[in-house]
Amino acid sequence: MNINKLLIAFSTILIANIFIVDAQSLSAYVIDSISQQPIPYATVQFKEKGVITNEDGNFNFILNETITESDSLIISSMGYETLSKPISEFTANRILLTPKAIELREVIVSNKNYTAKEIMELVEDNLEKNYRNDLTKKRLFHRVSNFDRWTKSDFKVKKSSIDVLNQLFLDSIIATVPKNNSFYSEIVGDLYGNYTTELQKLDLLKASKLFDKSKQLDAEKLEERFNEILKDNVKPGSYFKIKSGLFGTKIDAEEISELLEEEIDSTNIVVVNEELEKKKKDKEEQQKNYANWKRNNLGELFHGLPTQEDSDLNFITKSRKYDFSLKEFTFLGNDPVYVISFNPIGSADFEGTMYINADDFALLQVDYTNVKPVKKFNLLGISANKYLSKGKIIYTKGANGYYGLRYYESEIGVRFGIRRPLKIIEKNKIVKGRNKQNELSGDMDFVFINVEKNEMIVFESENISQATFDAFIENNAISPTYMPKYDPEFWKGYAIMEPNTAIKEFTSTSSE
Repeated sequence: MNINKLLIAFSTILIANIFIVDAQSLSAYVIDSISQQPIPYATVQFKEKGVITNEDGNFNFILNETITESDSLIISSMGYETLSKPISEFTANRILLTPKAIELREVIVSNKNYTAKEIMELVEDNLEKNYRNDLTKKRLFHRVSNFDRWTKSDFKVKKSSIDVLNQLFLDSIIATVPKNNSFYSEIVGDLYGNYTTELQKLDLLKASKLFDKSKQLDAEKLEERFNEILKDNVKPGSYFKIKSGLFGTKIDAEEISELLEEEIDSTNIVVVNEELEKKKKDKEEQQKNYANWKRNNLGELFHGLPTQEDSDLNFITKSRKYDFSLKEFTFLGNDPVYVISFNPIGSADFEGTMYINADDFALLQVDYTNVKPVKKFNLLGISANKYLSKGKIIYTKGANGYYGLRYYESEIGVRFGIRRPLKIIEKNKIVKGRNKQNELSGDMDFVFINVEKNEMIVFESENISQATFDAFIENNAISPTYMPKYDPEFWKGYAIMEPNTAIKEFTSTSSE
C-alpha cells in the first residue's frame, strides 16, 4: 500500500471520529470565530451537493460517494469568509467562520451606482431570466412543527337539566384538556413538477410523526365520557337545537345516531370481518390522503415563493407597496451581494431584508416578518387573528444557470377566540307531551393559539421531460411512523436537516 492510500485511509478514519457519526456521514457545528455563537443557515457544499445548518449551527452530511484525498468541504454564509479545504484538515467537530467586513463604498462591480429602487426594478425585470418554471425532480426534506396552546378555556353553566352536566363536572373536563401540545412531522421524498400546484407529483420515500399520544388519548376518553352521558340521558327520536347568540343550529337524529353507535358483537364473525375490512380500507385511504396532503402542502409552499407572480410575499412583484433602502454590500461565497431592507407603504404587510446578486440581480435570500396582523376576523364573539407570518428563503444557482429554492422556512401564528353564549336544547318527536326534554346553557370563553413552522431543504434538483413527468405514478403506500421520542437512527442513510434541541429532547409521557 502506497503512502497516498495510507493517507486516504487515515483521513477516512479520522473523519468518522472527528465528526461524530458513522463512516457514511459528516456532522459538525459551524460557529462564529469571534463571538463563538452558532451560525444558522450556513451552506455546506461537498461534491456539488449541499445542506444547510440548522438554527443551532449543526449540520449532517450524507456521503454517498467514495472520499478522495482532494475532496473539499466548502462552507459559506452571508458576511463570512468562505471556508474551503480538504475534509482531512478538519480536526474538530466545531468549524469556525471568520466575519468579513465589507463597506458599501466597495460597490464598484458595475458601471453605475444603482439606487435601491433601481436594483429592485432590475430584480423584477430579470425574474424570467434567473428563475425558470421547467419540470424538475427535487429530492427534499420537509419538517412541520406545530405548537398548540390554550390561553383561556372557561365555560360558565347557567342552566342544566342533566344533573351530571354541572359546573363541577365541566370544570373537571376542561382541566383535563392539554393546555400545551406539540406535534412534529417529517418527510423525505422526490417532488416532480414545477411551481404550479396542478403540475406536481410526490414520491414519498419515508415519513415520521413525533407527538405525545397520551394527550390524544385524553381527547378520546373525553369523547367516550360524553357519549356515555348522551346514551344515559337522550331518548330515541331526539334531536338537538344548538343556539349561540343570534345563531341557531339544528342537529338531526341521524347525526346524533353517529354518536350513539352500538358496539360490535365480537361473537358475530361476519360483522367482525366487515369491521376489519373497513379498518383496512380506512388505513389505505389515510395513507393516500397523507401523501396527497403532503404534496398539496409542498405545492402551496413553492407556489407562494416571492419570485412567483401571485405570491402573498409580494415585495418583488408589487414593489410599489414597499420602501427600499440599500444598507450595505457584502459577499456570499464569491458572489457580490446588495443588502436591501424593505418596509411597507400603506396596506402592505411585511418588512425585512433581501440579498441581491450584484452581477445578475437575482434574489439570493430574503428574511421577512409581518408588521401587522396579516388577516383578522371578528364577528359576534368569534375571532381569528393571523398575528404572525415570518420566514427565511434561500436560493442557489444550479448547473443549468438558473436559480432554484435551496431552503425555505416559515412560521405562522393564528389566535382563535370564542366568547359568546351557548345553549343546547334536546327536543323529541316521539315522546308525548312536551317537546323539550333537556337543556344546557352557559357562556363560552375560549382562546386557542396555533403556531406552525415549516422547514424545507432541497438537496438535489434535475430537469425532467414532460414524458418523464407523465410516466411517473405516485406511491401512496408510505405512511408516517409514529415516534414517542426522537430517534436519530430513524433517518440513518437519508439526507435531512438536523433537528433543533427541542426536537432532540422531546419525550412523550405515553408508554407507547
